[in-house]
Amino acid sequence: MSFDPHTIEHLGVKMYSVLPNAIAELIANAYDAEAEVVNIELKDDEGEKSISVIDDGVGMTFEEVNDKFLRIGRKRRNEDNGVSHSGLRKVTGRKGLGKLAFFGIGDTINVETKKNGECIKFTLRWNDLINSVTPEYEPHFNISDCDPEETGTTIKLEDLKRKSSFNKYDLAVSLSKLFNFFDDSFNVYISCNGDEKLQIDDNLKYSNLDKQIEWIFPNNFDIPNEYLDEKQVSGLIMATEKPLKPGLRGITLFAHGRLVNAPEFFGVGESSHGYSYLTGWMNVDFVDELEEDVISTDRQSLNWDLPITTELRDNLQNLLRDIERDWREKRKVEKRKRVSRKVEINVEEWYSKLPESVQSSVEGIVNSVIEDSELSDEKQSEVVDLLHSLIPEYPYYHWRHIHPTVRDASYEDYKKFDFYRAVAETIKRYKERVQSKSNLSKDGMDLMFNAFGEKGVLSVTKKFKKYDGTEFSKTTKEDIEAGQQHISAGVMVGVRNPLAHEEIVELRKSGLFTEKDCLDMLSLLSHLFRRLDDAEKSV
Repeated sequence: MSFDPHTIEHLGVKMYSVLPNAIAELIANAYDAEAEVVNIELKDDEGEKSISVIDDGVGMTFEEVNDKFLRIGRKRRNEDNGVSHSGLRKVTGRKGLGKLAFFGIGDTINVETKKNGECIKFTLRWNDLINSVTPEYEPHFNISDCDPEETGTTIKLEDLKRKSSFNKYDLAVSLSKLFNFFDDSFNVYISCNGDEKLQIDDNLKYSNLDKQIEWIFPNNFDIPNEYLDEKQVSGLIMATEKPLKPGLRGITLFAHGRLVNAPEFFGVGESSHGYSYLTGWMNVDFVDELEEDVISTDRQSLNWDLPITTELRDNLQNLLRDIERDWREKRKVEKRKRVSRKVEINVEEWYSKLPESVQSSVEGIVNSVIEDSELSDEKQSEVVDLLHSLIPEYPYYHWRHIHPTVRDASYEDYKKFDFYRAVAETIKRYKERVQSKSNLSKDGMDLMFNAFGEKGVLSVTKKFKKYDGTEFSKTTKEDIEAGQQHISAGVMVGVRNPLAHEEIVELRKSGLFTEKDCLDMLSLLSHLFRRLDDAEKSV
């Protein structure tokens, strides 16, 4: 191994001091070696701490160890045409620096690899390497025979710099976010101190997120983006029900299954409230196939200063703007559905039954409560329910405090905008009630003049007395009785029934009998019904 010790220290220890990123290099090596199964074994028992990564890949010969594995900065894409041993996979390694990641977390690296009936073991020690007086380092090694059918590589990291205990699940989640190539042909497992293995796969990436809406690009995305389509960019972006923590927000970029840009929004207006709900990933394989290397050494970001990446960033910004707008509309619909289910109110239908002068105000309040606030569903539902009780469908009708009998007789016709018939049917109901209570068979004005008034058979004031128990004056009673008589007689002629449908429509269109006339008449009839409810026989 030829090296400059200071370069090794910078690229290894300082760049890969984060545990998931260092282990990721070992997983990537296994993938490039065409492994189907990788086991990560964490040991944290009785003061001994180590990390072993075991794969069933093709392994390495003695020559391959020296010429490829131990060679710093080998341009693998040039030598292997960018594909794995048998051409089954597009390799993820590019710079030949990933092996230095091992020293970022441990001072002793034990390697065992099997291929073609040979088992090669060697150990790399950080102190020996960094203190070497020559620019070459020769690890201690041993070669022995093994079964020719046995292949694969085991790398064990010891003398770890990490002192804290391992958290298997958290490490698995972190590793799942660094790759996008987990499938049935590449399975990775992790265990700690021999406990049950946990599979690392794409499901872990967003396992704890409460997903609400997702966009699969380009399959179910309505707004085309020619640039991204041409570059065969694909991905999944999702929105959660509640704002994400800062570390979970943003879109991750992968190339050939490996992270090449940490989650971000690529300079688009991240101050917008909507971006705090978005996360996901995009496959941008083409950036890993460019002649110019645009991926940073630590694989955390692309070089965004180049024309090719600037164009990518601009189109990703456009895509995210489209998604943020679509999110607002879809979230609005989703939240309305949830609230509607909770309060059993169809919000859209409710709006449609409000007068224009009221609708805009109600919609503004509901939008503020449902779409622009972070109130819980329960609180949102409570507010909408209260608002609905104050401003129900057809509020002008309900605000009149219509008498129950008037409501029963008029509501269906009122909802159909048949205002004249609503009043006519209510007057018929009033006439029938007066006939029943007075035992009179007369009709129209004649009925009302005989049922009410000074000589009528019914009295609407008989049962009432002053607060102190004394009688109202005779004049007061006569005036109220006469009012009931004349108003009742007036409504009998105020609406003529039956009337041709065409005439009814013309009454409404011309303004001669409008919704307001209907409501005024229904209020008046409600007054008459309430008086009639209190009426008693005069004698």
